[in-house]
Amino acid sequence: MSTNESDEGIENIEKFPVLFLSRSHSGKIAVPTFSSHSPIWRLIPFIEASGAVQMAIDRWIFDRYCRGEMPPTIRFYTWEPAAISLGYHQRRFPESWRSLTCHGKPIDLVRRPTGGRAVLHQGDLCYAIVTSEMGESRDRTYETLCEFLIQGWRSLGIELHYGHAERGYIGQPGCFSTATAADLVTAQGQKAIGSAQLRRDRTILQHGSMILSSPSSLYQQVFGDTASAPIWGDSSAIPVPVILEALTEAARHCFAVDFAIEPLSETEWQEIF
Repeated sequence: MSTNESDEGIENIEKFPVLFLSRSHSGKIAVPTFSSHSPIWRLIPFIEASGAVQMAIDRWIFDRYCRGEMPPTIRFYTWEPAAISLGYHQRRFPESWRSLTCHGKPIDLVRRPTGGRAVLHQGDLCYAIVTSEMGESRDRTYETLCEFLIQGWRSLGIELHYGHAERGYIGQPGCFSTATAADLVTAQGQKAIGSAQLRRDRTILQHGSMILSSPSSLYQQVFGDTASAPIWGDSSAIPVPVILEALTEAARHCFAVDFAIEPLSETEWQEIF
């Protein structure tokens, strides 16, 4: 399974306070502590890869953290080729989704380890965080982990707010058809970022999708509905490297941590697959 792992898009992140994790002769990462209160989180550089690869990485990070073999971790990624990710418990979906194409390539159909409804991954930017539960309610945990998204986009001139649970969410096949209290919406009330969680004991995987462009015709083909507008509305697109820089700085501030930039090693890729 091929991947395209690249540091492109996060070159400016290195101006923030960071450490580089060292490895022992066994290939394991040596970090000061795996406590969720550690001031050092691992930042895995931006990866563009297929949906199967991206979900395998998120599950692997979660499992490693559960075993105490990984510090709290954050990463950003995109999907290539286009994909539809299904929520873990989402069993019903149109059979036509199995034969969809985008730019002449089949659209992957993959299952997330988290809940929620289907998400079309084309023109979006995703994030993933693995850390420990903060000892708070589920809603409060979402708010704590999503705060960096609000602050990061605010630094780019975009105001986002929490959505409100709406009736009929379960009956909708698409995640972005309606918002919940765990989602972020624009000032116009349009859903811009959808997030979902996986929990095991005190460990949390939270990942989500941010709409950067609006593939309206494809969205219509998949969900029979109009696509949500990009986060910045009708204005010019903000370059992805600028977004990554803003979100990384916001995460560093919100979680009061520094980042150790550590790409996935060859050994870790082998573990994932």
